[in-house]
Amino acid sequence: MKNYKISSWLFLQGDDSRAWQKDYEDDSWQSVTTPHDWSVSNPFNKSNSSGTGYLPGGIGWYRCHIPLADFSIMDNSIVQLTFDGVYKNAQVWVNGYNQGIRPSGYSSFTFDLTEILQYTPDNELVIAVRVDHSDIADSRWYNGSGITRNVWLEIHDPIFIEKYGTTFSTTECKSESSKICIEHMITNTYSTTSEVTIVNELVSMNEEQTFSCEKTIILQPHETSNISFNESLDNPRLWSTDKPNLYVLTTNLYYEVDGHKFHSKYTNHVGIRTANFDANNGFFLNNINIKLKGVCLHEDAGCFGTAVPVSVWVRRLLKLKEMGCNAVRMAHNPHAPELYTLCDILGLLVIDEAFDEWENPKNKWWQGHNVYPPKTEGYAHHFPNWYQEDLKNMVMRNRNHPSIIAWSIGNEIDYPNDPYANPLFEEMTGNNDANKPAQERIYNPNRPDTSRLTTIANNLIKIVKSIDETRPVTLAAAFPELSSQTGLLNDLDLIGYNYKEHLYEEHHKLFPNQPIIGSENGHGYSQWKIVRDTPYIPGQFLWTGIDYLGEARGWPIHGSAAGLLDLAGNEKPRYFLRKSWWTEEPMIYLVTRPLETDTNSNAQLKEWSKKWDYCIGEKVEIVCFSNCEQVEIELNGKRTPLVYDEAFGYFVTCVDATDSSIKAFGYKGSQKVEEELSTILSPAQVKLNRWQIPAELIDVLTFVFPVIDQEVAQIECSLLDRNEKLSVSSQKVTVSVQNGKLLGIEDGKLDDITDYTEAFRTTNDGKLVIYVQKNNTDNTQLRIETNGIRDTLFTL
Repeated sequence: MKNYKISSWLFLQGDDSRAWQKDYEDDSWQSVTTPHDWSVSNPFNKSNSSGTGYLPGGIGWYRCHIPLADFSIMDNSIVQLTFDGVYKNAQVWVNGYNQGIRPSGYSSFTFDLTEILQYTPDNELVIAVRVDHSDIADSRWYNGSGITRNVWLEIHDPIFIEKYGTTFSTTECKSESSKICIEHMITNTYSTTSEVTIVNELVSMNEEQTFSCEKTIILQPHETSNISFNESLDNPRLWSTDKPNLYVLTTNLYYEVDGHKFHSKYTNHVGIRTANFDANNGFFLNNINIKLKGVCLHEDAGCFGTAVPVSVWVRRLLKLKEMGCNAVRMAHNPHAPELYTLCDILGLLVIDEAFDEWENPKNKWWQGHNVYPPKTEGYAHHFPNWYQEDLKNMVMRNRNHPSIIAWSIGNEIDYPNDPYANPLFEEMTGNNDANKPAQERIYNPNRPDTSRLTTIANNLIKIVKSIDETRPVTLAAAFPELSSQTGLLNDLDLIGYNYKEHLYEEHHKLFPNQPIIGSENGHGYSQWKIVRDTPYIPGQFLWTGIDYLGEARGWPIHGSAAGLLDLAGNEKPRYFLRKSWWTEEPMIYLVTRPLETDTNSNAQLKEWSKKWDYCIGEKVEIVCFSNCEQVEIELNGKRTPLVYDEAFGYFVTCVDATDSSIKAFGYKGSQKVEEELSTILSPAQVKLNRWQIPAELIDVLTFVFPVIDQEVAQIECSLLDRNEKLSVSSQKVTVSVQNGKLLGIEDGKLDDITDYTEAFRTTNDGKLVIYVQKNNTDNTQLRIETNGIRDTLFTL
């Protein structure tokens, strides 16, 4: 098989009823590169939906001209066109022939173009795609608009492996020997019987270990057949979170037709591992018990929208790994294929999720979070006709990823009165009901009954099991107080609870044979301790790992601040608090905040910061996030031990501010770590640092993603004072690029509604990130301008 990425397109934001025609004049259209998200190229506007980040949707067209002479297409080739994802309602024409529509913006879909090639007199393929994202209050978070994922032209020989037709699984895992199963779905398009030899070659990524197996089969004319290999592999290099060893599975098809010999080659990246959940003992990876230290992730990245370059995800995911994170929940839909591959490479376990709503819509906030009345647009409109195809697509597309350990069929489907209700509860309240009108809380017999959800769930479970029996099926329950009584949870292999830690003990007894996991959790220490200290709870998934666009509280806030990293991928203070709970290497992070008292004499604490510029004598809370056994501070030459606060999970004391610096020291065994805070002065210089892929990852990442280092340069920009300390200030920074292209600037400030197309932005606590497309033939140079500081030049 030959696989070609189609990335150069012409784009029109707007509608034109003639744009599907092959000879349509598109010379005036904008040239874009896919993946492409047009929403982030438009201004934030209060008239748009708060739920989707105050960015517009609308209708857009894409057209692509492909000279067939550029491709090795034989007379009997099978040619397929695959879209990894288009948000949304994608309607596709090829040379004017209507191929069909795919409503979901998260599913991959493929069209067979083999016949159409016969009707191409000018040897040119013209692909036209109409994207309709008119209902911009269709989601509770930002999803972007356009061809937001990759597009591929795939050319097969006449006997070929079907799309997602190779399955790799580990049936038994031991360090000295493992059993694996390789399955192929192979199609013969000839009108004659064919003999095909299948040779599987399994090579470790470092090429130290090789294994092969083969079979010869007979395929009848136009037959599709399933072929299985059950093999043993000695001394396998097991995939784990600490050592994510991967193999390259190359499948070769050899056959001869009419005297012509054919050799087709298919490649997959796979890992050898077993994973299972135990109702009493938690989660096991390769028979080793580990806790899942997980985060939930949406798929946007600030100024890129949902068309996120691979290297941008690498930077973000590595920071989460450094914090101790070992798992990701894909919220609340299948993500781009590259993200799963990165989890394979980096060693992050994954719960993949199919739906946020089923046959009836949830409330969609469009005037601010929880501001009534809501809108009810979204995927539910298409669920009855498309859920089977979309669910099958998720499982078939992703089932070879060793990182995936569970399939989730839904998120908070049982959210109370949204829209389902039940007479067991006269009044139902959920996680976000602060402003819900009274009539929306009470039981209404005219609403759909929650019992219906059990029927749907069991149907979805059967669909998943028909494709993959090696992984458990789960869902994230919002209201298990009720769902535990309606049967919704009964047939799940793994029960996910959102923010319901207080039910763990009771429901462990209620469901003694089913593991329970925190599928969505808050950031508090108590929520972590119950996971840490309870053997039968396998882990938790924080909401969220990274800030995301949408689900906004109200203008001008255009995103959610729930993350440990901000939109720019920079660490927030609570990132380091979490790191102190999830890692073993000694660390310390010193923060402060003023201690104030309100009229009721209650302590009011502001946000933590790295500031130490308080008035002399002002009451200040000193906090150290540390995994050390002992922590002390030094102020005015005096050392004071800090007390560990078991309610909040950090070391703390209160002091009177002085004009001297403050130091913190942590001791763990014979190891010592320290940090110092002193008065920060006004910005005096700009520091620019190009983030680089770590050397130990370059080979494997560039093997899987050959152009990963070329697609985008990530420049971390910091304002420093004259003592070279970070100046936690907000200051406008303007960027110009020579011999390159400015792709965007992200500061992570959720109230900054500067257009993403602008060449300036304001620093957030003295930092922002600049994204640049390099010119491969000349040196690319950045000029950074900001008030009061001499212009800074930086060469890539």
